[in-house]
Amino acid sequence: MPDRKTKPVGYEETISHSGHRLTPQRREVYNVLLGERDHPTATEVFIRAKRRMPGISLATVYNCLETLVECGLAKQVNVEREATRYCPNLSEHGHFVCENCGAVSDIPVVKEGGIARLLKVPSRFAVKHSEITLRGTCPDCRNSNN
Repeated sequence: MPDRKTKPVGYEETISHSGHRLTPQRREVYNVLLGERDHPTATEVFIRAKRRMPGISLATVYNCLETLVECGLAKQVNVEREATRYCPNLSEHGHFVCENCGAVSDIPVVKEGGIARLLKVPSRFAVKHSEITLRGTCPDCRNSNN
């Protein structure tokens, strides 16, 4: 897992090629997403970013998140009727939601054939996007219940 200062190769280029400037606010919001891979909501991103950047507003965080999604540097994760969460993991993956504590974790999928193979999607269908969410109890909650 990268530390808070690590950014993927091409991060600055991705922002600028999308017609956006790399602002300190966008950098901080992205660093928050990379810092803890726990799929935070916009409000959680705001609280974390405000620690290092006290002048940042919630509206700015929403705008930064929107730009990061638009540029392909983050994805929106929607879990039923909960607030939208954000994820910097752009590889094909599913999510596990703990029904006890609400934690959201990435779950890798089969590399060869991806989602289509995992779910045995007939070849006449072309999968462009998928969202797989598993629900249950995370290891921390399971251990605390024993």
